[in-house]
Amino acid sequence: MLDTHQLHVFLAAAETLNFSQAAKRLHMSQPSVTQHIRNLETHFGMPLFIRSGKRISLTEAGSTLLPMARDLVLSAVRADEMMDNLKQEVHGHLWIACTTTPGKYILPTLMADFLKKHPKVEATITVTSRDDAMKYLSKEKAQIMVSSVFNYHPDLEFHKFITEPLVLIVPKNHPWTKRENIQLDELRKTNIILREPDSGSYMVLRDGLAKKGFDINELHKVLTLGNSEAIAFAVQEGVGVGFVSMLVARRIVRDQVSIVKIEDFDLSQDIYIGQHRRLPSTPAQVAFWKIATESRSEALGKIKSYLQND
Repeated sequence: MLDTHQLHVFLAAAETLNFSQAAKRLHMSQPSVTQHIRNLETHFGMPLFIRSGKRISLTEAGSTLLPMARDLVLSAVRADEMMDNLKQEVHGHLWIACTTTPGKYILPTLMADFLKKHPKVEATITVTSRDDAMKYLSKEKAQIMVSSVFNYHPDLEFHKFITEPLVLIVPKNHPWTKRENIQLDELRKTNIILREPDSGSYMVLRDGLAKKGFDINELHKVLTLGNSEAIAFAVQEGVGVGFVSMLVARRIVRDQVSIVKIEDFDLSQDIYIGQHRRLPSTPAQVAFWKIATESRSEALGKIKSYLQND
């Protein structure tokens, strides 16, 4: 009979193509990983890996086994979690893939509330690009995805759970801080710091400007940065002005920068939570989804309080 632990070891080795890295991932010794692979090869009566010095690759048999091993290990994990759930407690591992802003400024608050209520759950939050987060979810590695933008996929469902304002921030000593608001055209006359073009906040700004007949390329961009937190710190240092999440403005640099309103120009981005629609949800996944989407959730209320643009 197949040993699911051996299949778990096989998956780690197949995904890393390195027995040493697989051992580190599993917190095992390399000889133990090697022995489990040998036992599995003995069980099937054929090699699963081609060994060439320190480099390994999957044989045809190994490649054939890989998707079945994933299904069997996943089923075993879910069986354990479902049985644990019958004891009125939520157990298991919850893996969330997300983009930068949700990962840094939204999920920690939700996760604090979730783990307080379900202390026997172990969680992993992977902050990555939108495309990679989609891949993790669609390939059944991550159970939940959180992102400001997503691509349609027939096997995935998404739910909007927060609308987050994007605000213009400037240094504390900037002349705009003395005014009630500024005109949109004034953005053309100042140094501005932007996110990379494929980021959600860049797209929101680009589309918002376009609705006003304003090409984002007309802005005098002096710096491109990979996250809103970096933009906030650059603004604080006087490099230029920039648009960031209200969460960043309120929680990271609240006393170091000022929010400036632009007349008749408001920006916001929707944050979505997604899951695989064709797979049964784990108990931990169900519990987290409830906290993230329930309107009366204490954690969600705390996040929304930071988003009030007053």
